[in-house]
Amino acid sequence: MTEVQTLLLERNDWVPNNPHLPVLVYPQAIAIEGRDPAALFERTFDANGWPAQWRYGIYDFHHYHTEGHEVLGVAAGHARLMLGGPHGHVLEVSAGDVLLLPAGTGHCNLGCSADFLVVGAYPPGQHADICREAPSEAQLRAIEQLPFPAQDPVQGAQGAVQQYWGK
Repeated sequence: MTEVQTLLLERNDWVPNNPHLPVLVYPQAIAIEGRDPAALFERTFDANGWPAQWRYGIYDFHHYHTEGHEVLGVAAGHARLMLGGPHGHVLEVSAGDVLLLPAGTGHCNLGCSADFLVVGAYPPGQHADICREAPSEAQLRAIEQLPFPAQDPVQGAQGAVQQYWGK
């Protein structure tokens, strides 16, 4: 099982982050192989109850989501990301890495390779609203009350979500 790194982010200016749930970083969680490595992430996420919803990059502006916890699987290339909002935590990611962002976590692409490709997924019934300004009280409540996913998107029923986001 891949060793998971955690990053607990406090509110940063207008970005709420998630004061209770850490970002989970799974370095080199999925071996990159074959002509369609994105499909490896999609199959893994789908098998663990996180239906893959898109293939794209990561926006180059700070934003967060209030209506979904988000898993990001780096299928190709590399990037420098900023987590937590302006002047936040810089993280280098490359093909094979997975990030699990709890709702409220700010993220932004600071620069990436031309082939950078990410697979994104959310627990059933959750999705990514794109928030680019301070949250309302209702949005803060939505973040706080968002249900936990049943399984870890990479490690399944006994994975890091249960360990670090335990109910």
